[in-house]
Amino acid sequence: MSEIERESMPYDVVIVGAGPAGLSAAIRVKQLDPDLDVVVLEKGSEVGAHILSGAVLDPCGLDALIPDWKEKGAPLNVPVKKDNFLVLGEAGSVRIPNFPMPPLLNNHGNYIVSMGNVCRWMAEQAEELGVEVFPGMACSEVVYGDNGEVKGVVAGEFGLNPDGTQGPSYEPGMELHGKYVLFSEGVRGSLSKELIAKYDLAKDSEPQKYGLGMKEIWEIDPAKHSEGTVTHTMGWPLGGNAGGGSFLYHAENNQIFIGFVVHLNYKNPHLFPYMEFQRFKQHPEIKALLEGGKRVAYGARAITEGGWQSLPKLVFPGGALLGCSAGMVNVPRIKGNHNAMLSGKAAAEAAVAAIKAGRESDELTEYENDVRTGPIATDLKKVRNVKPMWSKYGLIASLALGGIDMWAASLMNINPFGTWKHGKSDAEATEKADKHKPIDYPKPDGKISFDRLTNLSFSATNHAEEQPCHLKLLDPSIPIDVNLPLYAEPAQRYCPAGVYEVLRDDDGSNPRFQINAQNCVHCKTCDIKDPSQNIKWVTPQGGEGPNYPNM
Repeated sequence: MSEIERESMPYDVVIVGAGPAGLSAAIRVKQLDPDLDVVVLEKGSEVGAHILSGAVLDPCGLDALIPDWKEKGAPLNVPVKKDNFLVLGEAGSVRIPNFPMPPLLNNHGNYIVSMGNVCRWMAEQAEELGVEVFPGMACSEVVYGDNGEVKGVVAGEFGLNPDGTQGPSYEPGMELHGKYVLFSEGVRGSLSKELIAKYDLAKDSEPQKYGLGMKEIWEIDPAKHSEGTVTHTMGWPLGGNAGGGSFLYHAENNQIFIGFVVHLNYKNPHLFPYMEFQRFKQHPEIKALLEGGKRVAYGARAITEGGWQSLPKLVFPGGALLGCSAGMVNVPRIKGNHNAMLSGKAAAEAAVAAIKAGRESDELTEYENDVRTGPIATDLKKVRNVKPMWSKYGLIASLALGGIDMWAASLMNINPFGTWKHGKSDAEATEKADKHKPIDYPKPDGKISFDRLTNLSFSATNHAEEQPCHLKLLDPSIPIDVNLPLYAEPAQRYCPAGVYEVLRDDDGSNPRFQINAQNCVHCKTCDIKDPSQNIKWVTPQGGEGPNYPNM
């Protein structure tokens, strides 16, 4: 605990993050015991401001939490009507028919949604039940008790100078204490990362794996719009350079959600994920859909892809990890929101039962057991080998092997190939630059494809400059002395927001590393992919970062 004097506020349950997992937990606590005091702390300027997801939502989590969600006006307005899966070549595509696909990949019964809007609606449901929801309250520190247990968090610290000293308008923030503290920060949450390290929660699991998801919202010609159509692609332009693919969802109001995912275990440090996304949109079939339309929003977010074998231990004294803070995405289904909701519900049930039994600040083993044996386990175990197969054998072989594995799991509840390991972390997967050729990317045309900074303006991200940089270099010399000569400093390329630059004098000499922290969209890719693991992402002041409208 820091030396700063702070006021404290006691609650029964403190929840960090107003995403689907955190809000589900808050709602479920109040459903079970309206007298318990529950607070949700959200770093975004409003609930939904930092939510970015595809998204096709499996409503099973919402069904379990709020069975009458339709009557209550949940913004699930576009049922999936058509499901396409394409393998792209540079000039055309091959559609893979739906019938050989394992049943779990079928999207019928699911909904095309803005998860930002779903979370806004869930926050309203939580507040109606008496949950206190505080946006703009970044949680910057874990508060530990005398016995090493999690006691609470520090939220709402403002006014630090760039050097970390207290400025003239400094506000120390408040300690919010809970009998249990639930962390639902999303992928690579800064406090969750600290807790995983402190309590060695990942000692018995495989390294977590990640992807970088970039998304644009377009308003397109109504004649080209097909509400309820879902299309996923693999292949071009990534080819053998990286795993990944695209999604294209026809939402309401003539909008499409178009996104591109690059698996972050790619080897070639010259790869430029953002430019792969922009090149993808120049594919003849994609370009024809977008022509005559306009892009209205852009954003990016890392995705957990490790699945079942990468789940850390979920509980520790005084709290638990929920949703993507632990990593519950089903990679082949490209879905995690349903599991996030189910995890929030299960954690809440365990916390309420413990509090009613007179317990506090211990381990919620009932929650761990629920995740390991319940519907989340059923969902993740069936697909556990798809990601490592793809990483080892590439697209075509993994489609065949993964298909066999998923069909067997669906029909007989067994995975004939056992459980494959992931091996290296995504940072360790990065190879030296001299082993690979630089990649020549076409210049964006300003109509279909865009440069990063132009697109970034459509994220509405903002950070006050008179504060400490929230992107910490553990060793300031490494970007130029190590990463530049060995890896061509990949931070210049893997960041989808242009945060990192290598500047030089006019004659090309005197390279220096610049961090444009005000550009950050909180995707966490730098914390994941930096080959020297030298960048530590911490939360900036509350309310800062992107302000996504309906991502």
